[in-house]
Order: sequence, then C-alpha cells, then structure tokens
Amino acid sequence: MFDLRAHTVLLVVGGSRAYGIHTEASDVDLKGCCVPPPAFFHGFLRTFEQQDDPAQMASFVDLLTGDEAAAARAVGLEGTVYGIRKLLRLGVKSNPNIFDLLFCREREVRWSTPIGDQIRSARDLFLSQRAHDAFAGYATAQLKRMQTHRGWLLHPPAARPERADFGLPDAPVSVPDRTVPLSGALIEALKRERSFQSAMRGHQQYTHWLRSRNPERAALEARFGYDTKHGAHLVRLLRMGVEILSTGTVHVWRGPGGPDDAGELRAIRAGAWSYDALMDWAASQQAALSAAREFGSALPAQPDREAVDRLCVALVEAALSGS
Repeated sequence: MFDLRAHTVLLVVGGSRAYGIHTEASDVDLKGCCVPPPAFFHGFLRTFEQQDDPAQMASFVDLLTGDEAAAARAVGLEGTVYGIRKLLRLGVKSNPNIFDLLFCREREVRWSTPIGDQIRSARDLFLSQRAHDAFAGYATAQLKRMQTHRGWLLHPPAARPERADFGLPDAPVSVPDRTVPLSGALIEALKRERSFQSAMRGHQQYTHWLRSRNPERAALEARFGYDTKHGAHLVRLLRMGVEILSTGTVHVWRGPGGPDDAGELRAIRAGAWSYDALMDWAASQQAALSAAREFGSALPAQPDREAVDRLCVALVEAALSGS
C-alpha cells in the first residue's frame, strides 16, 4: 500500500452531512479520489481500486471542521477513496456515490489539488439517462433491505435451521462422479440440501443483523415496523433520479438553496411516514422516474465515454509527471 493521503487529489464530506440530513448521532462519511504511484499503472504486480479502511480514513481528520472532527471521534469516521480510473468508470454509470463526490457543494470539499479541481469541473460529462438505472437500482436495494428486515421483525426465525428439518443426513449431500446418472432420490436430496443451505444463509444474515444494529436505529425500526433510515434514503434517491432526468441537475444538498426537503427526509427517518405510505409513494415515484427518462429527459442516452477516457489519460499523465 502507498501513502493514501499523499496521493489523494480530491476529498469531500459525503453522506448525511452532504445531504443536510445529519443528526447528532451521525458519523462522518468521506469520499475521495486518488492517483496511485506509477507502479500501479506501469507494472502488473500492483492494483488499486479503492480504500475504505477506517484506519486509513483517519489520516484525513485534520482536514475536517471542528464539529466534524468531534463527531468522528464521538460517533465514527468512515469513507472510501477511489482510484481515479475506478471513480471515472463508476461516474460513467451514474453511480450515486460518485455523484455525491462530483456534485456536492464546494463547502463540503475538504481537499482538492488541480487534478481534483479538473475532475469536479468536468462533472457534467457524466450526466446521462443512465441515471435512471443507477438511482432506481440503489433505491430498489434500500427497498429490499427494508422488506427483508420487516419480515424479520414481524416473523423472526424461531431457531437455527437443522439438517433434520429438511430430511437430510448429518453429512452434506454431494454430487458423485458426473458421468454417473443421478437417481431421482439423489436429485431430491440435492434439492433439499440447497434449500437447507439457503435457510442457513438467511439465518446467518438475521443473526448478524440482530448483533450489528445501531440501538437507536433498532428502536425506530421496532417502533415503526421498518428501517426508517433506509426509507429516507429511498425517498432521496428516487427524488434525485427524477430531478437529474427532468432538469439535468444533481441536487446532493437537500436543504435551503436546493430542493429544501431535508426537513422532510429527517422526519421520514424519524418515522413520519408509515410503511404502507412509503411503499405507495415509492411505487408512484418509480413510475415517475421511468416517465422522466422516456418522455421528459434532454440528457443523452449515454455519456461520452471517449471524452471521459481522454480526461482520464490527461489527468493520470499530469499526476505521474508531477505537473
């Protein structure tokens, strides 16, 4: 590994603080871009995609404001610094995390070299109708997590699955020599084995969820019957997607001067919307997102990948030459 701090060209405060919906219990989330040393481009032994080790993020604490540094110490500090090539690849796909970095307000930028400035200046290159799939996909992921957690809340697994529950022997059922035809009984046993393994994965996910939940968040989830934090992010993502496709503008900041729905998003996170109301709204907003792409978007269907590639070449060459 190399000195991440020395090779970082752009660093911003992202997450809830960039959206304007953070609370006293919110941690500090950093997003950044780095250009690794020459060996990572010219050789084949070293590769770098991203770094998200909290210990590495700690090297940036001195760049934070006093309030942010205090929150990092009291609540936590996390984040991701992407290698420049991965960042640009994800940007071409309209990845919401990368859009947070590219389109956040200047007041959320904590470090930027001339190369970082050029990345932010070229951000409109990444705007395209691919925002539909990216933001809808991230919103759907939030929705599925909520539905899974709600199922666990309403119908918690009674016990760890046992092999006997599936009519299986103590030892796993395996496939014999593939040249030997499988009997009907063995095929049925293999199906039960797969069902057991799936049930085990589900139970492991459930127990991990129970152990790792933030107590405050778990209390809200138990009270309102769903993960309200996921609910707030679901609403934000779908709204941002419609805004991007309809207006060509990315509103990371949700407070005054932006769409000014930060207060509503905080209220949703606090349980203001019922689960059923959220599901109904999400269905209608997903339809609005599709309509924005099909009937009202002036954005190109795809970004100019060649232009982004030329940008990448120029920035990497500038960084490696020290200019």
